[in-house]
Amino acid sequence: MPGKRITDHQVHKYKQHRNKLSQVASAAKAGISERSARRIEDAQGLPSQRPERNWRTREDPLSAVWDSEVIPLLQTDARLNAVTLLEELQRRYPGQWDTSVLRTLQRRMRLWRAKFGVEREVYFAQEHPPGRQGIWDFTVADELNVEIAGVAFAHRLYQFALAYSGWRHVTVIDSGESFMALSTGLQAALWTLGGVPEEHRTDSLSAAFKNLTEQEELTKRYADLCSHYGLRATRCNPGQSNENGSIESRNNSLKNALDQALRLRGSRSFDARCDYETFIDTIVQRMNTRAAKFLVTERAMLKPLPVRRTAEFEEIPARVSKYAVFTLKGVLYSVPSQLIGHRLMVRQYAQHVEGWLGGQCVVSLPRARPAQGQRFGRSIDYRHLVGALKRKPGAFARWVLRDAAFPRAVYRQTWERLISQRPEREACKTMVGLLVLAADGHEAQLAQELEQLIELDQLPDLNALTQLLAPPKGDVPQVVVILPTLATYDELFEVAL
Repeated sequence: MPGKRITDHQVHKYKQHRNKLSQVASAAKAGISERSARRIEDAQGLPSQRPERNWRTREDPLSAVWDSEVIPLLQTDARLNAVTLLEELQRRYPGQWDTSVLRTLQRRMRLWRAKFGVEREVYFAQEHPPGRQGIWDFTVADELNVEIAGVAFAHRLYQFALAYSGWRHVTVIDSGESFMALSTGLQAALWTLGGVPEEHRTDSLSAAFKNLTEQEELTKRYADLCSHYGLRATRCNPGQSNENGSIESRNNSLKNALDQALRLRGSRSFDARCDYETFIDTIVQRMNTRAAKFLVTERAMLKPLPVRRTAEFEEIPARVSKYAVFTLKGVLYSVPSQLIGHRLMVRQYAQHVEGWLGGQCVVSLPRARPAQGQRFGRSIDYRHLVGALKRKPGAFARWVLRDAAFPRAVYRQTWERLISQRPEREACKTMVGLLVLAADGHEAQLAQELEQLIELDQLPDLNALTQLLAPPKGDVPQVVVILPTLATYDELFEVAL
């Protein structure tokens, strides 16, 4: 091959084959060219016995400017590349050099940097004893293009892994990289693992560390969480993601495994979030089978879990207004009207919120977030308010929260067709009646019927739909009970005696 010197071993192999084969065949067997074979036959000794060459095969095209022009520029800034320097030389000496000298300049710069260049960063491979370190990180998984119920699902994955065995646990997070997401993912991983490592390694997440302070200081909630489980919290230096490379590489392997599994599945759409979470758990369990042997060793070195989990929620007081709604961190939630006027203690979890009153959980709602481009979010459940709307159907037309109350897009489309073709009063009564039917457990079936009516360009008939969705009437059989006479009991006594 060009640029590679022929070795003594190749010469010996060529001569062995040359005793039986032609020059061309022997050269091919030895891995050299026919031209090199001719030189070997004319040579007096082995390649290692030849004196080193101290002459140039061609004139150095950079000899006039290397010491006077190029080296001073490299000493000024060693990060200058060969293309930049060649363009500078062409500007200083027009017409003297073309692009054919670029490769020569690159080779000479590479050699100069190896001898006189700045020191480069050195990476030190680390040893991870079993049970010592648990590492975690968030990774954005939008590139998986997952859809939930036909809608693109923007989410992150919280991944916890053991540095020694490689065992991992993954939690789906559809919120930001908050402390609640961290607490939920970490505790789920530790209780699934059944033990606690000595150290908890993370990056400079603001939910865990006060990055604006000069000293390394934990946030109070993260410090309490680590104290509850007996973890020693450590982090890599800000901006040095390579120091957390063990989890960064696992993020890539996780998303690659999920992508391949989704391709094999043939679809990236899931009916519900729980189906997607089950899918991820299955893939992660398959990946953990590779670490089963090392996990046996590491589990024996883990510390025991505490008696219970610590709180995975944030408590925030909120008062229910006369509109049967309360506001929590920029999101408007609806509740049953019975809670109007009460002051709830709302527990906000990573995926849902709970309203507590007098030590009892009185309402549980899925956590909502502002949509993209919206400043405030809305989570209005029509089931909470359909009873009041049934008594006041005329309020539906200009209800401020009307658009957020439609359970599906087809209901909104039906309302738009009703209000454009029917009087307002009639349209409100029909739409509220449809929502009552949906709240009675017919939401999905009624949605199908409404889609068919839209395709046929027909307006819904509330009475007809009510009869269609009514449960079938069962025929009650007539049961005739024949009572025995008292004389029959006398006969039984006689037999018993």
